[in-house]
Amino acid sequence: MDCKTKIKELREMTGMNRTEFCEYFQIPYGTVTDWERDYRHAPEYVLRLLEYYIRMENLIKDNKDETK
Repeated sequence: MDCKTKIKELREMTGMNRTEFCEYFQIPYGTVTDWERDYRHAPEYVLRLLEYYIRMENLIKDNKDETK
């Protein structure tokens, strides 16, 4: 999976918008925007660490509750 798709998937898993995601993980807004727009690419280890942290800290948002 490419960086653009992966970072957006991770952010959407948390239910956070881009600003919230950046503030929570202390990543500059422009950096995440560049990753999502495919202007720049996050190192693979960063994507793996983000995914690991999101899963271990149970930050995955349950979208089922939002549909009601």
